[in-house]
Amino acid sequence: MNKQWSIGKIKEFVEKNSDSQLLSTEYRGFSQKLEFKCACGNDFEKTFTKFKNKNQTKCDVCQPPKVTETL
Repeated sequence: MNKQWSIGKIKEFVEKNSDSQLLSTEYRGFSQKLEFKCACGNDFEKTFTKFKNKNQTKCDVCQPPKVTETL
């Protein structure tokens, strides 16, 4: 069964599972980027899917994107 996420449930998830804070006040779907405030004070945007499933719960300064090496 697919869990339906509301902005309230997302806010609760963010508070319980990270040091970041949700700034967005609306959620329209999985492809929407939400606005967050990192514990360091930087604002950043991520989709909730990346935040939740890929554990990308911090800004790019605190949690730099993984660099894939191509040969």
